[in-house]
Amino acid sequence: MPAASSITTVIFDFDGVIADTEGLHLRAFQDVFERRGWQLDERDYFDRYLGYDDVGLVVAFGQERSLRLSRQDVVAMVEAKTHLFATYLEAGEVVFPTAPACISRLSASYRLGIASGALKIEITSILQTANLLDRFPVIVAADDVTECKPAPEPYLKAAEGLGVEPARCVAIEDSPAGLAAAKAAGMRTIGLTTTSPRHLLTDADIVLDGLHQISAETVAKLGR
Repeated sequence: MPAASSITTVIFDFDGVIADTEGLHLRAFQDVFERRGWQLDERDYFDRYLGYDDVGLVVAFGQERSLRLSRQDVVAMVEAKTHLFATYLEAGEVVFPTAPACISRLSASYRLGIASGALKIEITSILQTANLLDRFPVIVAADDVTECKPAPEPYLKAAEGLGVEPARCVAIEDSPAGLAAAKAAGMRTIGLTTTSPRHLLTDADIVLDGLHQISAETVAKLGR
């Protein structure tokens, strides 16, 4: 008889895990920054800033380049980026093709939640379009927390909302910052190479290539 698992809950990151949106976020940031004469390199975005919420990315970008950004500057750039991102989303379906089946498989055995650095309206609108919104009773977004990833608050708040101890959760992430947040919250982790190379995800308990490789048994093994 197989050993029982202590895992009861799976908490997903959103961008780069459920939705193939990181390229759209990058394009929106690049457009906003270019208006000010700045350049955001694609490799820098994926290697250095993946997992940050919008405010955190702008602040980090400014600090690393010794830019004097006021709070008003940051707010204005984030608002412009949000508007551009929404425009790009209208182009079509952005949920990974393997996401609905994975979510269906896991929902049969686990409670599901989301802890993301994206805005709540972006998450819910994409999930609604894909008929997946009802699968997630708890969604913690950037506008729900005071500290975003790599701080543990998003994952701790998601666990609290689901009424479960963090130690009984598995987080599915695609970025080093996201993995750091889940680990700091006390969760087991699955790293996906959908947006980050494998060597940047070594903090994960297991590293896989995509949601198609995750089954209920994959999750259960992390709790044994």
